[in-house]
Amino acid sequence: QVFQLLTDLKQQRKESGKNKQSSGQQNLNTIVYETLKYISKTPCRYQSPETVRDFLIAMKGHKLTK
Repeated sequence: QVFQLLTDLKQQRKESGKNKQSSGQQNLNTIVYETLKYISKTPCRYQSPETVRDFLIAMKGHKLTK
């Protein structure tokens, strides 16, 4: 979900075409870039909300705690 959210945000920014950016905006761009780079190398990149939901339903019967 985070991967999809950040990918969508990146695409929206690209489409808006704003060239002038504040230092805060540049920092946010760096965080988005680094996070997407990290997530794209992990298995969570392939997870969907449905697979996470199915996993949680399957684990519910095990009564796991924090």
